[in-house]
Amino acid sequence: MHKDLLEAPQPTLLPDDSTAREALAAGTAPAEVAAANPATPVGWAALAEAALAGDDSLDGSVAAYAYARTGYHRGLDLLRRNGWKGHGPVPWSHESNRGFLRALNALGLAAARIGETEEAERCATFLGDSDPEAYKALRG
Repeated sequence: MHKDLLEAPQPTLLPDDSTAREALAAGTAPAEVAAANPATPVGWAALAEAALAGDDSLDGSVAAYAYARTGYHRGLDLLRRNGWKGHGPVPWSHESNRGFLRALNALGLAAARIGETEEAERCATFLGDSDPEAYKALRG
């Protein structure tokens, strides 16, 4: 049996993060969620999104960038541990992938705010390549 070398990679599905998601949905502060679940990107994504929404000063933009970068890297760690090889689908439809995808989106938005154009473009491309539905949901 020969393996198809051009076969597309399987979608990567991150492990359950419902505890963190439910805490955010119940109104727990994103900082508390991130501190209690530092390896889960959803808390970091919520912190970044709050910083982007609440403060368009340089301080707010840098804070959003730092939160988003943390969530992005924690998400990359999870992706790699779950079989991702640096490319392939990360479906928006899988709830536990959304924290990473939201952090990736927030990183791109924060990068644009601080003038890091190449990073902003790379994040937008990565988001669309991960799942066009994620791009549509987060960027409209």
